[in-house]
Amino acid sequence: MRKNGYIYIITNKNNTVLYTGVTSNLTKRIYEHKNHLVDGFSKKYNLEKLVYYEIFEDIYLAIQREKQIKAGSRKKKEELIKSINEEWNDLANELF
Repeated sequence: MRKNGYIYIITNKNNTVLYTGVTSNLTKRIYEHKNHLVDGFSKKYNLEKLVYYEIFEDIYLAIQREKQIKAGSRKKKEELIKSINEEWNDLANELF
């Protein structure tokens, strides 16, 4: 059985720090970030604004895409975000 996958980029309120992640349950994962239930980088830098995500039919494809995005520069990530979210709005509102 295949499991859906998602890649996402979250940031802080000033858009100064970017984090790229992968998950099989985007709604749950963003909830965890917003409520600081995830120890580590995102909690340390108060990353809770979802600014970009992609949906995949297979979690393995999502993992490959996450690696591709993480290997890119900040400028590439910013261009990716602006391609679907010019104003850097919190896209979590689409999920909840």
